[in-house]
Amino acid sequence: MAIYTKTGDKGETGLFSSDRSKKIRISKASLRVEAIGSVDEANTFLGLAASFLKNKEINPKIIEIQKHLFEVGAILAGVKIDMDKDLPQEMEKEIDEMDKRLPKLTHFILPGGGHGGSLLFMARTFIRRAERRVVSLSKKEKVNTNLMIYLNRLSDYVYTLARYSNFKEGIKEKAWRG
Repeated sequence: MAIYTKTGDKGETGLFSSDRSKKIRISKASLRVEAIGSVDEANTFLGLAASFLKNKEINPKIIEIQKHLFEVGAILAGVKIDMDKDLPQEMEKEIDEMDKRLPKLTHFILPGGGHGGSLLFMARTFIRRAERRVVSLSKKEKVNTNLMIYLNRLSDYVYTLARYSNFKEGIKEKAWRG
C-alpha cells in the first residue's frame, strides 16, 4: 500500500459515502475533516503519554482507548460501524474504582506531575478539543450522538488516569485556590 497517493494535493480528501462502494471527496477545511483530525491528534498524544508512563498497568487501557478513537474517526469518515454503547458506563466504573484510591478532590488541581501524568493531562485537552469539533459538526450535519457521549466521558477518564498515574508515582497534587 502506497503511503502517498497525490489525491489530496488539491486540498480534498476521500471519505466513505452512504453507498460503501463509493468514496466522496470533501475539502480538508471542512468541519468533518477538522473533527477527524482532532480525534487523530488526541489519539497520537495518548500514544506519546503512554511512552512516558512509569505505571505500566495504564498502558493497556491507553491502547484500548486508541482503538476506540480509531473507531470514532472511522465513523466520522463514513464507515458504517457501531461503537459499543456501553463504553461510557465501563469508563465510569473504572473512574469510580480509581477514585476510591485517589485523594479526595476538594479543589481544582493544577495539571502536571510526572512526565506520564502531565502528558495525560495534556491528552485530555486534545480529547476536549476533539469533542468540541464533533459538537460543532453536529450543529451542521448528522453525527452519531454516541460519539459525543464517548468523547465527553473519555476526557473524564483520561483526567482520572492522569491523577492515578501521579498517585502511583507518589506525586502530590497541587490544589488551585483562586
